Amino acid sequence: MTIGEAKGLNMAQATGEISKLALIGNFLPRQCGLATFTTDVFEAMRARFPDIAIDVYAMDDHPGRYAYPPEVTCAIPDQDLSAYLAAARQIEASGASAIWLQHEYGIFGGPAGEHILTLLDRTTAPVVVTLHTVLEEPNVDQRRVMEGLLRRAARVVVMAERARDLLTRIYGANPHQIVMIPHGVPDRALAEPDTLKGRFGWDGRKVVLTFGLLSPGKGIETVIEALPAVAERHPDLLYVVLGATHPNLVAHEGEAYRDRLKALADERGVADHVAFIDEFVLYDRLLDYLQAADLYCTPYKNPAQITSGTLAYAVGVGKAVVSTPYVHASEILDDDHGVLVPFDDVAGFAAEIERLLSDDAGRRALSERAYARGRTMTWPRLAEATLSATRDAVASRPRRLAARVTPPKPLRPDMAAVERMSDATGMLQHSIYSVPDRRHGYCIDDNARALMLMMAVPDADPVWRDKWTTIYASFLQYAWNADARRYRNFMRFDRTWCEDVGSEDSNGRTLWALGVTARDAREVKHRDWATLLFDETASLALDLQSLRAQAFAMLGAAAMLEARPGHELSLSILRRFPDAHMAMLEETRRPEWQWFEIVLAYDNARLPQGLIAAGRALDRPELIACGVATLQWICDKQTSPEGRFRAVGTESFHRPYAEPLKFDQQPLEAQATVDACVEAFRATGDRHWVAEAQRAYGWFLGSNDLDLPLASSDDGGCFDGLMPTGLNRNQGAESILALQLASCAISGLGKARTNVPEPVNAAA
Repeated sequence: MTIGEAKGLNMAQATGEISKLALIGNFLPRQCGLATFTTDVFEAMRARFPDIAIDVYAMDDHPGRYAYPPEVTCAIPDQDLSAYLAAARQIEASGASAIWLQHEYGIFGGPAGEHILTLLDRTTAPVVVTLHTVLEEPNVDQRRVMEGLLRRAARVVVMAERARDLLTRIYGANPHQIVMIPHGVPDRALAEPDTLKGRFGWDGRKVVLTFGLLSPGKGIETVIEALPAVAERHPDLLYVVLGATHPNLVAHEGEAYRDRLKALADERGVADHVAFIDEFVLYDRLLDYLQAADLYCTPYKNPAQITSGTLAYAVGVGKAVVSTPYVHASEILDDDHGVLVPFDDVAGFAAEIERLLSDDAGRRALSERAYARGRTMTWPRLAEATLSATRDAVASRPRRLAARVTPPKPLRPDMAAVERMSDATGMLQHSIYSVPDRRHGYCIDDNARALMLMMAVPDADPVWRDKWTTIYASFLQYAWNADARRYRNFMRFDRTWCEDVGSEDSNGRTLWALGVTARDAREVKHRDWATLLFDETASLALDLQSLRAQAFAMLGAAAMLEARPGHELSLSILRRFPDAHMAMLEETRRPEWQWFEIVLAYDNARLPQGLIAAGRALDRPELIACGVATLQWICDKQTSPEGRFRAVGTESFHRPYAEPLKFDQQPLEAQATVDACVEAFRATGDRHWVAEAQRAYGWFLGSNDLDLPLASSDDGGCFDGLMPTGLNRNQGAESILALQLASCAISGLGKARTNVPEPVNAAA
C-alpha cells in the first residue's frame, strides 16, 4: 500500500465508506442451508449496491468436488490451517474495507471451528459476524471460540432477539455491538396456490409442504404420524417432503433415513398421501414449490434453533405455517402470524393441519398476515441493514495518528520486568500478561540473552549484577551435555531437561553469550568462567549448519577475540563461515533479492551483523561491505510506506522470494536490527546507521504500523508483538530482553558516536 492509498483508506474509514467486502461462508453449489444463505446475501448485496466489490471466500469441506462460480475468489479447505493463513493474506492484500463472516459451528476446522479465529486475527479490516447459531449451553471449546469472535467483531448480527439475550447473558457480549437483522426472504407477489399446482402434478390436492436438507432433527416423523387423522377428513391430502438428504448423513448411512420415513408412511397407511422429492432445489424453483403449497410445516425438534431459512422463505412468500415453537418460529410467527404446536405433539399437528385445510378463508387470512410480515424482511432490506452496520463498524474503527517526525526519546534500561520473570534457577520463558507462566519452564536461549544483558546494563548495583550474572551463568553451565557435546535448551519448571541436545541456534546463541561475558563482565571471576566454558565447548560451532547459529557463533568468537587477542579457536570459527555465507548470497541473489537465503525468517539482521563483526575482527573490508549492503537491503524490507520500522512478520517466514508480510511483528526483529545497525555504525562511522538504529528502536515506543507502544515504561516490560488487531499483551522473556538489550544498545550508541573509526570504503 502506498502513502497515498493509506491516506485514502483513512478518509474512507472516517466516513464509513465501503468499497470492497470480503464475504466468508459456505457457497453454492455446496449443498447446505448456509451455502444457500451466503449465496443469497451475496446476490442481494450485489443487486442493491452494485458499486461495492464483493470477494467470496468459500469454506470447502471436499476440496476439488465443487465447481464454484467465478464470484468465488478463494475456496478455503476447512481442515487446512495454512489455507486460512493464505486467505488472511489475500484479504489483507485485497484492500477489503470490511470482512463479513457467516458463522456456524461445524463448517470451520479445529476444535469448535477455531481455525477461523486464526484467519480473523491475521487481518486488520473490521469484522461483521452473522451468527447462525448461539448456544445456551456451550462446551469449553464452543465458548472459547464464541468469545474470540465477540472480541474480534466490530458488529455481531443476529436473526432473533433470543440470540441477543443469550450473547449478553451467557457470553457477556457488549449490547452495543449486537444488531438484529431478520433472515432475508424473497420478494415475490402473493400467489394463489391452485394456479401453480399444475406445474408439479398436484391439481386437485390439498398440499402440505416441508422442505430442506433431510435429517432426523427436522421432525418429519411427527407430521407423518399425524396424517392418518387428517386424511380421513381430506382424502385429497398430499404431504410433500422436498429436499435432498443432508450430505453428511448420506456419507454416514446413505439414504437409510429417507427409507425409514417411507416405511413409516407405509405402516400408517398414508404412503399415497406422502411424496418424497429427493432434490436440492435452487432458488426460483424452490419458490415455485412453496407458492404451490397450501400449508407449510416446520416440525423441528430443537427448541434452541435460532435460525431457520426454510421458515423465513415460507413466511416471505405468504404461507400459512404450522410449526413447533423453536426460537426462530416463536419470534417470526408471534402475534398470530402462524400456528405453534408443542414438540412431538402428533395430535396437535393433526388438529391444526386439519383445521387450516378446512377453513379456506382463515388460511388465506393467515397467509396474508405472514406475507405482510415478510415484506419487512426482504433481501434488499437485509442488504441495506447489513451495509449500515458495516459502515458503522468501519467508521468507529480507531484512526491512525500522524507519523512521528522526530525519533522518540529512548527509555532508560529498567530491570524490574527481568527480575519479575526470573528466579533462583534462571529466567522463565513465557507469561500470561505480566505474570510468569511456569508451565513452560525455562530455555537456554533466554538465559543466554539475560546473561548478555547483565554485561550491557549500565550503572547497575555491583551486588545485584553479581547475583543475576551468577544465576544466568549457572543455567548455561548446567545445560552443557558433555557426553553429547551440545547444550540443552528447554528445562521444565521442576529443573528436569526436556531434551539431551538443544537446537543449533540455541547452541550458537550460548557461545555468543559466553564470548560477550568474557569480554564485558565487570568481575574477573565471570570473565575467567566464561573463557573457560567457551574454550571447553566452542568447538561445537565448527559443526553448525544453520546460518543463524553460525552468525551467533561468529558474534561470540569476535567478542572473545577482543577479550583474548589471537584466540585460536575464535579465529577458526571466524575463518570458517564468512566465505560460505557470501557464497550462499551469490547463489540465491536476484536483482530484487539481495539475501543469503531464498526466504526470510526470524532474527534476520543477525546474518549481516555476523559478517560485519567478522570483517572487523579479521580486518577484511569486503566482509564489512557485504554485511552493510545486505543490512541495508533487510532494513529497506522492514520499512512501511509511511517510513516506520516494520518487523518482518512471522507469517512471512519460509515464503520463497516473497515480499514480507506485516504481521505478527515480534520484538526480537527490532532488537536484532538495532544491534546490527550499531555494529554497522562502529564499523563504518556512517551516521546513517544511527538513524536506522533509532528507527528500529522507535518500534518499541509506538512508531509502528499500529501506533501502539510495546514497551511498558513503568517496569521495563514489553508486549510480545503486534497482531493485526492490536497488541499481544503477554510479556515473555524474549520480548522483555529484546527491549532492554535494545535500550542498552541505543544508550551505548551515544557514547560510541564520539569514538568511531574512519569510514570504510564499501567498494574495497
